[in-house]
Amino acid sequence: MAPCIAVIGALEKEVRQIYAAVEKGTVVEEAGLTIVGGAYHGFDVVATVAGMGTVNAAAAAQHLISKYGANAIIFSGIAGGLNPDLHIGDVVIGERLRYLDTDTALIAESAPELEEFASSDFLVDLAEQTLLKHGFVNAAAPAGDIPEAREAADATLFRRNNTAEEPQRFLRGTIATGDRFVSGAEMKASAVAATQGDCVEMEGAAIAHIAAKNGIDCLVLRAISDNCDESYDALSSREFDLEEYATSASGLVLSIVRRLAAQLGIEPRD
Repeated sequence: MAPCIAVIGALEKEVRQIYAAVEKGTVVEEAGLTIVGGAYHGFDVVATVAGMGTVNAAAAAQHLISKYGANAIIFSGIAGGLNPDLHIGDVVIGERLRYLDTDTALIAESAPELEEFASSDFLVDLAEQTLLKHGFVNAAAPAGDIPEAREAADATLFRRNNTAEEPQRFLRGTIATGDRFVSGAEMKASAVAATQGDCVEMEGAAIAHIAAKNGIDCLVLRAISDNCDESYDALSSREFDLEEYATSASGLVLSIVRRLAAQLGIEPRD
């Protein structure tokens, strides 16, 4: 039996590319979810749109684990930037995930008895390798390493066709998760003070929480779509931009799965 990877997004645009990539896919409607399942590079993949918020994310994750035996969960999508060193289009790998507006000490009274959560180390490493191959530059790299990183980025298709542009950046960082859309200087400052986060969204910590509760691996990736300086309605109106950022995140997920299959020596099935 092939290993099973669950891929979840909050919005349909964040998972659409995954749906299209799954081979011989089946579609079922259950537990309030539309679930697409099939083969991808030797893995069984089940993908779904959870909806926004921690409850939706946690419910979807637990269902895919309980019903389909998912061995790992990958969650990707968009987020608001908190770290001034990151710009729109950059990516945060969720090395740490922290609840924003939650009494975490009370949550930690129950298994797995944690106040913060994490993506699996080997998946964080794999995500970093994939981003570097895609021409991203590590935002945390020492200044002396940046020219070499940019030279490598110049070899990518994006840089060859957009030589005036700086390479996109990534960070192994902290993702803040709350159940309110963060917008405006006051909310942004409060999010940073509470979590020291690099970006903020509404699902990641819940995904990592459920993964830890079930003892399986997880990875949370976020592409920066805004700087927490506009309302949700204004953000949603930038449909083309949101599609681009969401597609970037889901494309990275597919690349990570392919790289994982190669590392594990898993052969695609006929």
